[in-house]
Amino acid sequence: MVNIVEQVDNRVAIRRVLVSVSDKSHLDVLIPGLIAINPEVHLYATGGTFRALASLLGDQAARYLTPVADYTGQPETQGGLVKTLDFKLYLGLLTETYNPAHQADLARAGALALDMVVANLYPFAATVSQPGVTLEQARAHIDIGGPCMLRAAAKNFLRVAAVVDPADYAPLLTQLREGDGALDLSARFELAKKAFAHTAQYDAAIQDYLAHQASLSSARYVFQDL
Repeated sequence: MVNIVEQVDNRVAIRRVLVSVSDKSHLDVLIPGLIAINPEVHLYATGGTFRALASLLGDQAARYLTPVADYTGQPETQGGLVKTLDFKLYLGLLTETYNPAHQADLARAGALALDMVVANLYPFAATVSQPGVTLEQARAHIDIGGPCMLRAAAKNFLRVAAVVDPADYAPLLTQLREGDGALDLSARFELAKKAFAHTAQYDAAIQDYLAHQASLSSARYVFQDL
């Protein structure tokens, strides 16, 4: 049964932020800015993003930062193949504030409602534009978890902010300062539009690349019969 929501908060305080970015530019603007606006904010980050944020925060890292694997209880798969495809994360992104069943699900799973996702995707287009790139190299740069997180956050713009563009960090911080640490519904809606455009363009780039591959010959696979 599809949930049709009627009761929504206009302003949502940004308290818990999931960060998983390929493009790590301007995190030195975003993260200190979020902490300055709300010293109680907490960050959940994956792999290389966690290491970048830990370095940025230094002695304060333990206070503000948790590895996603510690939160979910599931270690990352080798090569970062599976990092964020976890039930607890998606409960935190998709649950609705005034839905008692959703709140019960959060409590049952020991999950927390997440207020913002900051994510951008593996550089697929940049990878396939390089001379001599193989099909296997292209395949390896197809992001799965990132688009899923962004789509979940953008779908639930009623409560969650989906942030995809480092150029938006500074304006976002301005909005949060003016809103005493909260983001209003219209701002979340605009971010959702941009997030869906981002994932649509990403999928289109993958489709276009695969459509122009005449065969599997560029993959250089070694075949084995099982």
